[in-house]
Amino acid sequence: MAERRRMSYSVHREVLDEEAMDEMGQKSVSKTSLREKVKKSVRCSGHQMKSCLLGTVPILSWLPRYPIRENALGDLISGISVGIMQLPQGMAYALLASVPPVFGLYSSFYPVLIYFIFGTSKHISVGTYAVMSVMIGGVTERLAPDSKFMTWDNVTNTSIIDTVARDDERVRVAAAVTFVSGLFQILLGLVQFGFVVTYLSEPLVRGYTTGAAIHVIVSQLKYTFGVNPVRHNGPLSLIYTVLEICYLLPQSNIGTLVTSVITILGLIAAKELNAFLGKKIPVPIPVELIAIVIATVISWQFYLQQEYGVDVVGVIPSGLQPPVFPDTSVFGQVIGDGFALSVVGYGIAISLGRIFALKYGYKVDSNQELVALGLSNSIGGIFQCFTVSCSMSRTMVQESAGGKTQVAGALSAVVILFITLWIGSLFEDLPKAVLAAIIHVNLHSMMKQFLDIPALWKTNRVDMLVWVATFILTLLLNPDIGLAASIGFSLLTVIFRTQLQVPGILIFHLVSFSALHAPLCASISCFYSIAFLPTPTCSITHFIFLQLSSHVSFCVFISASLCVCLGGVVDNLQTAGFFNDKVTKSCLFTTVHDAVLYCQSHAHHGT
Repeated sequence: MAERRRMSYSVHREVLDEEAMDEMGQKSVSKTSLREKVKKSVRCSGHQMKSCLLGTVPILSWLPRYPIRENALGDLISGISVGIMQLPQGMAYALLASVPPVFGLYSSFYPVLIYFIFGTSKHISVGTYAVMSVMIGGVTERLAPDSKFMTWDNVTNTSIIDTVARDDERVRVAAAVTFVSGLFQILLGLVQFGFVVTYLSEPLVRGYTTGAAIHVIVSQLKYTFGVNPVRHNGPLSLIYTVLEICYLLPQSNIGTLVTSVITILGLIAAKELNAFLGKKIPVPIPVELIAIVIATVISWQFYLQQEYGVDVVGVIPSGLQPPVFPDTSVFGQVIGDGFALSVVGYGIAISLGRIFALKYGYKVDSNQELVALGLSNSIGGIFQCFTVSCSMSRTMVQESAGGKTQVAGALSAVVILFITLWIGSLFEDLPKAVLAAIIHVNLHSMMKQFLDIPALWKTNRVDMLVWVATFILTLLLNPDIGLAASIGFSLLTVIFRTQLQVPGILIFHLVSFSALHAPLCASISCFYSIAFLPTPTCSITHFIFLQLSSHVSFCVFISASLCVCLGGVVDNLQTAGFFNDKVTKSCLFTTVHDAVLYCQSHAHHGT
C-alpha cells in the first residue's frame, strides 16, 4: 500500500503558548459580579428594543425602504409567474400528502404570507414541496388508513371506503403534524439552534432529496396506472409497494394510463421548448397550468370519469376555511414526525436561501429563518395547511422572472387567493393522473443528482460515501427515519476523519466534564507511561495532547512533558495550583496546530 500523502503546513508566526499570550496582552484581573451580569442582561435600551423588533419582524426593516421603481415590475411579473405555477403544484403535492387538492392551495397561500412578514431570504419560494408532502402522506395514511373507514354496501354487497370521513380525518392529522413541526422550528430558532444546518452537508442533502424523490415517484404510480395498492409503512415499505404495483399492473385502468402517458410526453416536450426559448422570452411558458386546463376541458367534454373510470379531483369548495385549532389528541402520535419535518424543511430552505444570498450579496439569518418557517407552519396548521418548505423549481422561476424581494412571494399568494375564491371549482374534472404526471416530470432535476456520484468519486470519496449511504438509508428506512440514520452516518465520517492525526501524536478531546474523575486520570497516566517506554518496539506515540473545550470545568495535574491544548480554563488551572517550576504555561498552546508544530519541531531535534 502506498504511503498516505500528507500536506505540509506552516504557520508564519512564532508558535503561541500561554506564556507568550500573557506577554502579548495583559489580562484583566477584574471580574464582573453576578449582580452586574444579571443587571446588564436585563437592561434594554430603546436602541436595543428597536433592533430586537426589526430582527424579529424583518418586514418592518426592509419594506419602508422598498425601491418601487427598481423592484416593483420584476416582483410583479415574478409573483404572477410563481402563483400560476403554485396552482398545479399545490394540487399535485396535496395528493402526495393524501389530502384533497384544495388543501394544497391553502398551503400555497397562508404560509407564504407569514413568511413574507418574518422571512429574511429575498428569493426563495416558500410553499408546498414534494419531499415534505410525501412525508406528510406517510403520517396521514398511517394514522388514517383506508381500512379504518371501510363500510358495507348492502346494495352491491361489497366493502366501500367512506372517503369523506377518511379525508376529513387525514386533514386533521396533517394539520396537527404541521402545527407540531412549526412549534419545533420556532423553539429551535428561539434557542439559536440555526447552526444545526452545518450538520446537513451538501452530499447528505442531495443524497436525501434523491432518495425522497424515489419515494415520491413510487407513491404516485397508483395514480399513473389507476390501481389501488395497500399502503405499507416501516422499513422496506418502498420495496413492498413496488412489488405490489407490479403485481397489480394487469389491472391497470387503460384510460388513466393513456392520460398519464400523453401528459408526461406533452410536459417533457413543452419543458424542452421552454429551455430552448429560455433566453428569448422573459418568463417561462406555464406548461403545468396549460396542461391542467387542457386536461380538465377534455375530461369534462368526454366524460373520462363516467365512461372510462378515470379518477378525478372531485369537489373543490370555493373560499377559505375558518381557522380551527389542531386536534391535540394527535400530538403525542406525531412528535417524531413533526421533528423530522421541521429539520428537513429547514435544511432545504436554508441551503437554497444561502445560495441566493451569496449570489446577490445579502445575509440570511439562519435562526430567524427557523422562526419564520415555524410561524408559517404553526399558523398554517391552524388554517388546515400541511407542512411547507422551499421549492427549487419555483425559486428558479421566481429569480429568473425578475423577482428581487419577498414581495414576489406575497403577490404569488394573492394569485392563489384569487384562484381559491373564484375559479377553483372549475378544476373539479381534472384527472389525478395529470397531477401525478406533473410530479413525475418536475422530479427529473432531482434524478440528475445521480451524476453527483462520479463527480464525488473524483473529488472526495468520503463525501461520495455519505451521498450513497444517505440515498440507500432513505430508500430502505423511509424519509423520516432515513434522515436520522443519515445524519448519524455523516457524523461518524466526521469523527473518523478527525481521528486521522499526525503520526506519533495522540489527542484526547474532552468536551464536558463537571468534576475530577480519577478513573479518567488513571487511564491517561497509564497510557502515557506505556506510550513513552524507551523501547525500540514502542514508536507509535511520542506526544499526547489533552484538548479541552471552553465547557470543561475541572483541572487535572499531568507531568511536565505532557502537552496540553485548551481554551477557556487557564484561570481555573492557575487557581488550582496546576503550574509549578516544571509545569509552566509553555505547555499550553492556543491551538492544536501550534501544539503539533511545537512537538514536531522538538521530535525533529531529538528533544
